[in-house]
Amino acid sequence: MAFKFIDNYREKGARKKLVEELRKRGIADEKVLAVIGKVKRHYFFDETFWAQAYLDKAFPIGEGQTISNPYTVAYQSELLHIKKGDKVLEIGTGCGYQTCVLIELGADVYTIERQEKLYQRTIQVLPHLGYKAHFFLGDGSKGIAEHAPYDKIIVTAGAPMVPQILLRQLKIGGILVIPVGDEKEQKMVTVIRINENDFEKIVLDTFRFVPLLGDQAW
Repeated sequence: MAFKFIDNYREKGARKKLVEELRKRGIADEKVLAVIGKVKRHYFFDETFWAQAYLDKAFPIGEGQTISNPYTVAYQSELLHIKKGDKVLEIGTGCGYQTCVLIELGADVYTIERQEKLYQRTIQVLPHLGYKAHFFLGDGSKGIAEHAPYDKIIVTAGAPMVPQILLRQLKIGGILVIPVGDEKEQKMVTVIRINENDFEKIVLDTFRFVPLLGDQAW
């Protein structure tokens, strides 16, 4: 598969402007902001949209999926409190943009995608860009139990509830970030595993994600 990357694409100023916009919207983690300012978002979707790549907008990436707007990516990433070396499970690889943000934050990323066309493209694009992750094709609503437990889990699609199977794949002290609601809008939810049987749930702001599909979702 051939890739067309334009190294002199004039987006540095646009990325800086995007970072300032996210800061004004309430993203306070400077490490997250720095990573958003570093990862070249225009490489993750169709060239048709490159001129708008650093607007705070979502765009289609095929197979009925979207690349989340940068604010949403930054918001979820901030909630995870990534530390260098954290083992992170990402549910919904999509085009791989969020994956690269997690890697730049220092995470060891295990990422799963159910759409084979997206999976096949991403396993080629990310290494080409210099990003290494553990890629899986399958039902992300069930997690990846064989590689559990994880320090952090991020779900990048809207779920009808918090899948218990994902909670059981968290380490003690681990954090799960997941949008929960109906198919039109969801509340961002953070769940912290306190001990073997107890979890703390925090319900936050409203977002709109594509539905999480699978045995433990829609």
